[in-house]
Amino acid sequence: MENLFSPYTLKNLDLKNRVVMPPMCQYSVEQKDGIATDWHYVHYVSRAVGGTGLIIVEMTDVEPDGRITDNDLGLWSDEQIPALKRIVDAVHGYGSKIGIQIAHAGRKAEDAEVPVAPSAIAFDEGWKTPRALSTQEAKEMVGKFRSSVERAVRAGFDTIELHGAHGYLIHQFHSPLTNKRDDEYGRDRTLFGREIIRAAREVMPEDMPLIMRISAQEYVEGGYGIEESAEISRAYREAGVDMFHVSSGGEGPIGAGGRPGTHAGYQIPLARAIREKLDVPVIAVGRLDEAALANAVIGNEDADLVAVGRGMLRNPYWTIEAEAQLRRPSTAPKQYERGF
Repeated sequence: MENLFSPYTLKNLDLKNRVVMPPMCQYSVEQKDGIATDWHYVHYVSRAVGGTGLIIVEMTDVEPDGRITDNDLGLWSDEQIPALKRIVDAVHGYGSKIGIQIAHAGRKAEDAEVPVAPSAIAFDEGWKTPRALSTQEAKEMVGKFRSSVERAVRAGFDTIELHGAHGYLIHQFHSPLTNKRDDEYGRDRTLFGREIIRAAREVMPEDMPLIMRISAQEYVEGGYGIEESAEISRAYREAGVDMFHVSSGGEGPIGAGGRPGTHAGYQIPLARAIREKLDVPVIAVGRLDEAALANAVIGNEDADLVAVGRGMLRNPYWTIEAEAQLRRPSTAPKQYERGF
């Protein structure tokens, strides 16, 4: 039976275990230039020392006004590549693989003077009303995603994740709540995402896997559920996605912050449904910080990989601690062996 510490391979991505550190914004860019700092270096490399199979760098944006805040990472310039490459090389040196999440915040870009979105609809009271992208601007935005993915490949990342969840720009295009357009991007709400996927594949090695993070359910009146998200995901898979990172929320109360995600493993049924409906590998995420639960997700074949977010913020050595809890052979660095 497969378990949390079974190796896993997808295309040319060979992982030593099934543990994923999901992208979690650090809001730690100091000069607002989008360039990774020493904080990012220590943050990510320490999780490699801690045994994580796959580390996914936080939401990294395709243009300055695509960031949630001005303290977020970017990949709109070649000047941002070296600091990321330094992290990639060090993570590889400790035996882990590393990906990066490429994104645009859309109407949730808090520090943009005027955010952009599919339609001019504000996220909530107190948020800025975005400007609707023109059809030509939407096409140009696809090109910006393509350029950022190409830079990520040059930086040496092992996989790319596109952020199509949590109410950010790709999600905004495929949600009926936020896409009220009457052009081609409104008539087919998956078109924007599919064009980005195809653009990414053009600049990625053929054997490099492409991950898409999706919100499989929206927690708001009139939002979509698992049946529609499965159809959205099917369109994205056909466009070139190899694996889905299955989360939820973003257009209403985010599940992990309120309703209904207050219990451990609340998103597991969503991951299982996407996996079964599409016959595609998935990453499960959401309150999976207990080692026994994370292990059960793999053993029960609910998902192929397990993302541990808050647990790994609390403990960069979550993975080698989980080995001890589950009585698995320790892979702790020799410097830490006597602790286990």
